[in-house]
Amino acid sequence: MNFKEKSITFDQIPNKALNHLIVDDRHGVIYCFVPKVACTNWKRVMIVLSQNLKAPDGAPYLDPLDIPLTMIHNSTLHKTFNKLWMRFGRYSRPLMHHKLKNYTKFLFVRDPFVRLISAFRDKFVKPDEYFYNMYGSVMLRRYANISEPPDSVKEAFAEGIRLSFTHFIKYLLDPQTEEEKPFNEHWQQMYRLCHPCQIEYDFIGKLETLDEDTEHLLKILGLDNYIHFPPGYENRTALDWEQEWFANISVADRRKLYRLYETDFRLFEYDKPETLLDE
Repeated sequence: MNFKEKSITFDQIPNKALNHLIVDDRHGVIYCFVPKVACTNWKRVMIVLSQNLKAPDGAPYLDPLDIPLTMIHNSTLHKTFNKLWMRFGRYSRPLMHHKLKNYTKFLFVRDPFVRLISAFRDKFVKPDEYFYNMYGSVMLRRYANISEPPDSVKEAFAEGIRLSFTHFIKYLLDPQTEEEKPFNEHWQQMYRLCHPCQIEYDFIGKLETLDEDTEHLLKILGLDNYIHFPPGYENRTALDWEQEWFANISVADRRKLYRLYETDFRLFEYDKPETLLDE
């Protein structure tokens, strides 16, 4: 595979691009979280392992499912490589190298197109004020010809103004998008969040086989008797929805989108979605 990320060394990755690597020093584990890939449950597990959060009775949480939803994505609870740098400055890189060499490193991935559908469903099909203000209103202006989108997602939904998946894909394919600011982590390419060319992961699990992979990983970590991984939920975006979701996206745009996420497809061994690309 030939792409420029391969030629970069770990030390050339900017510190702020390492904020997805969550470190647990107690058990020697590094987890790179990818949004829309069971990351809520894995973050719960990392909080239990680190024992950074105490329950109301003062004892650390032992069951991942007991952790309040509001706390799971609270970044102050998670120790990341980026924070190591904030704390130790230029001395942080040797520390990172030491941990990368000695800790068990893992991440979970999923089919890149299905992950995009999942992100869209989660952030734009349901009313989400933050995502509406940051991204939705921009997309409505640019791709839905709505020059003055309503101020809040509540008003937009009340007026029947909804973003379509087509608008979202146009936004991803628009070169202007990345020029203005990096992709949001929910649709940022997985390899750009976790740097698998620079970090030799010990385990890469897939959402498609989450239960078996999780069981296997907890055994590798020696935590299978200690941690009960929360069960997978039923509302999961399925691979066979792709045809339906991409029905209104032109084949030319589907091909461009594939190129945008091709590295993820290839690195993480997902089949090229030929049926979508050849019509």
